Amino acid sequence: MKSNAVGVLGSWAAVLVAGSLLAGCAGGSGGSAKGANERASRKTGAPSPSPSPATGATPSEGPSAPSGFTPDAARVPRTSKDARRLVDSVVLAPSDWGRDFVAQSPARSTPNTWAVLDGSCRWQREKLPHGVLAGVSRYSRLPGAGAKGTVKVTATATAHTSVLGADEQLSTTLEEVLRCPEQQPRTDERITGLMSLGTPFGAREQQYADDSVLEAGEYVEKGGGTVPYRWMVARLGTVVVAVSVTGAKGRPQPELDQLGATALAQMLTRIQQQLKGN
Repeated sequence: MKSNAVGVLGSWAAVLVAGSLLAGCAGGSGGSAKGANERASRKTGAPSPSPSPATGATPSEGPSAPSGFTPDAARVPRTSKDARRLVDSVVLAPSDWGRDFVAQSPARSTPNTWAVLDGSCRWQREKLPHGVLAGVSRYSRLPGAGAKGTVKVTATATAHTSVLGADEQLSTTLEEVLRCPEQQPRTDERITGLMSLGTPFGAREQQYADDSVLEAGEYVEKGGGTVPYRWMVARLGTVVVAVSVTGAKGRPQPELDQLGATALAQMLTRIQQQLKGN
């Protein structure tokens, strides 16, 4: 897991050091926009100049993990019941984030739903669509103390019926930032200045998952102040995991990045433990 955390942190750092590139992407040009367009062409069936080797594969169609991990086909969930068991075992509880973390209220997403960004750039919970077997999010926080504010975190795991469906979730994540650089998670919350970067397996900074997407922006607090916001998504086969970290006053950015990187690495390791062969 340690090596995974190092790889995740390196990929996360790529978002931060590529600020000018990402700013161009948010305007509809650059590598991130190109990646989103290529992914969109795969969803619609249009030709793509460089399709992912995993695209279109299902658990029964052979290896689907260019990351070097090939799940045991017998262990890949095919029913909602098995998928719920998997995501529950993968997604992090408050204590998994570290000492002093506690549950937020609510502590867990509504069963049989997932988050959808609507046409007004507002996040809503909707019923799981066809092709998604199960999904769960858990919300935790590190309470503030002294000069340090409260850090809020989310861990999410989603199990799809196919690799293509899981890949489309990452494609949509890229496209959403281009469409909505400002988003509204809840009525009294805003995330602004969002930028995204898609990093497939094989890139120098990405050796830990079949595909990944990173987002960076600012969370606008009720009083108008801003704190850093990070969202990172990674796919192994048919399973997608994600973490978000909302910073706070007195919390150094390297500390927050390490927190998110370690959390994502934990969930990727759990997927491998659950789906590896004997």
